[in-house]
Amino acid sequence: MYVQVRMMDTGVSVTIPTSRTTVLKEFKKLVEEKFNIKPENQRLFFAGKQLEDQYRLFDYSINVNDVIQLMVRVAEISSPKKSKVTISSKKDAPTPSCSTTSSIDDSEESKYFKVGDYVDVKDYTYGSWFISKLIKIKKDNCLVNKPNDPKSPVENDGLIYVAEILGCPEESPIEVQLQEIRPHALDILSFENLKPNDRVLMNYNADYPQERGYWYDVLVKQVKTNRRGRNVIGDVTVGLDNAVLKNCHLMFLDDIYKIKPYQLLSERTPEDDKIMQAKPVVMRAAALYCIKCKDNVNKSCKECGCRVCGGKDNEDKQLMCDECNHPYHMECLTPPLKETPRDDWYCPLCKNDENEIVKAGEKLKASKKKTPESMSTSKRDWGKGMACVGRTKKCNIVPSNHFGPIPGVEVGTAWLFRVQVSEAGIHRPPVGGIHGRDNQGAFSIVLSGGYEDDVDNGDVFLYTGSGGRDLSGNKRTALQSCDQELTRYNRALALNCNAKIDSEKGATAVDWKKGKPVRVVRNYKLRKHSKFAPEYGNRYDGIYKVIKYYPETGISGFTVWRFVLKRDDPMPAPWTAQGKKRIKQLGLKVIYPENYIYTVTDHDTKSKLPESKRKRTLQDADVEDNEQCKNNDQMNISLKNKASNCSQKKSKIQYKLEKEAETLIKADIANQKYWEDCKEFLDKGKKAFLDRVEEMFLCICCRDIVFEPITTECSHNICKGCLRRSFNADVFQCPSCRAELGKSYPMNVNEKLAKTLLYLFPGYNLGR
Repeated sequence: MYVQVRMMDTGVSVTIPTSRTTVLKEFKKLVEEKFNIKPENQRLFFAGKQLEDQYRLFDYSINVNDVIQLMVRVAEISSPKKSKVTISSKKDAPTPSCSTTSSIDDSEESKYFKVGDYVDVKDYTYGSWFISKLIKIKKDNCLVNKPNDPKSPVENDGLIYVAEILGCPEESPIEVQLQEIRPHALDILSFENLKPNDRVLMNYNADYPQERGYWYDVLVKQVKTNRRGRNVIGDVTVGLDNAVLKNCHLMFLDDIYKIKPYQLLSERTPEDDKIMQAKPVVMRAAALYCIKCKDNVNKSCKECGCRVCGGKDNEDKQLMCDECNHPYHMECLTPPLKETPRDDWYCPLCKNDENEIVKAGEKLKASKKKTPESMSTSKRDWGKGMACVGRTKKCNIVPSNHFGPIPGVEVGTAWLFRVQVSEAGIHRPPVGGIHGRDNQGAFSIVLSGGYEDDVDNGDVFLYTGSGGRDLSGNKRTALQSCDQELTRYNRALALNCNAKIDSEKGATAVDWKKGKPVRVVRNYKLRKHSKFAPEYGNRYDGIYKVIKYYPETGISGFTVWRFVLKRDDPMPAPWTAQGKKRIKQLGLKVIYPENYIYTVTDHDTKSKLPESKRKRTLQDADVEDNEQCKNNDQMNISLKNKASNCSQKKSKIQYKLEKEAETLIKADIANQKYWEDCKEFLDKGKKAFLDRVEEMFLCICCRDIVFEPITTECSHNICKGCLRRSFNADVFQCPSCRAELGKSYPMNVNEKLAKTLLYLFPGYNLGR
């Protein structure tokens, strides 16, 4: 496998081929070759953990193409004379440039408020308005020259207003500026008098719009009355940064308050002063603490009460989890706790294995899951760490139970690793030899020479079924130890034969060409038994059909099920002269993983041979061709000879659209610019063209090829189901560009685009 090593300070990233079984001490030597940094000066980090020398990459769950951060230790430089550092005392410390100047008892004078006024204050935690009492006004020099907020109706006065929120005695007083304080809203505005463009104070819950929330400023957009009731749609201003939530549906229409304007103290009447100094008799409705039980004290609830019993009693005996913040009765725990823990406490759902927790600067601890001592000391590395690496992408152009070829994958296409074959959709299991279902049939198989009873003759081969081996202890292969049965994958492969299933004697196809197709992949390990296998990698050899299947006593003495398969593909086989010519014309080469660095020793032992006896690989041939072209340029070969040579080297089969596909594409007028872009990839082959189509018509919501596509007025394509879910969430915008579509937008499926995609990717709509 390979990983990325990135410098923390410069951001330079380098790909290093390695294995998951590599010890970090050896890995640092590979890093030294790339960055010229000695191992003792390297500090490697992954997922917040510092990598220690005695462990392996496997211990830190490092997979293919993961990024390891590199920090360089600064060498300690010893100097003969140490400079003295003087520390200034508190008396010598400079005074801060801004300070609060007022005593505890004295308050500054404000133009608009005085101590004892009941006001609305914007809280720093929720960014909403709360009824508060003004208890102090003080001056802050930091605010004197601060620029004014253009959205604020008043100018900054350089004062700090200290207020305590009513109904929250446990909360300490908060300090706000003039922009976050205003006269207390008392007057209720009736729904009948509410008009668009009115700015009012209303209740809204940003997380649960159907429930009570906090009080925010609302700019009314629409006021409607219909058979279902009354509706108010407006823009809600939330948070201290005055973020605007557009087109929100306001639910609570009986409590709509007028926002009171600022009033100078000099303009206050005695009646106004009495109202400002009087404590509100009726408090505004607040948000529910628990939506599930509606704050019902007598109702058991595992959301706000004990997570085990749901009780809300004995709060002094409840423990709060420091991770999820949920309460637990000490007697409800297993085992029960008698006293409150002194340190941090985590509930059973949040508590991790202490042996797995690695704090800053600590090494990996002993664990039951995996330790260096529990790992095998064998130097053998299966597949350079690529044998069991996870897939980075998934084939979505056809369903997983698709019979027949995969659109865009040519016969003769080869991949370096099995996981790439799985990503391409040719053979989905990354390890298993048969992909199928015992009630449908087999979709693909891999020939890798794992069974001694296999016989490969190219167009016809004898395949041994699976099972009958003891693979316990994480074995990859083993000798036959029991009889095979016609169940599971063996039965799936038997269903492909055009004959009635027989689990005792087997069967022969009535018409073998009418059987279900099987995609066949040959692995380079088969090379030691068959001349038809590739030199390295995994090659797709086309479609085969099952002629017959039968039980037989194998070489091991146990019963095995044997399947005879015959090639039935219109394309020539890759090992034939025509097949090799076609592979060359198509420019098919072994496909490497992204960011993979090619080394000959990854595939075979060619590097151990003298250079004169080595066989040229495809990549070696490319390098030599490039060098030859440079030499030709230096020798000033005539343009005519150059043109003829280049035309011979670059003679490839260009993919040409079928007439039906061309007709379907021309009919889709709404997406012509996308189709023109895709057609530019025709000269690169069918796979490049289909890959571009898949990329251009990818739904931004589900990240798959659009199904039942809707082409919007802004020329974007979205699945009908995805757009409907967006509308159900009251989001009436294009998911791609956020253009307004409107609540009554007609969801008309682009049938022309749907037919074109179904023609190019047959069966992609199944299961959707």
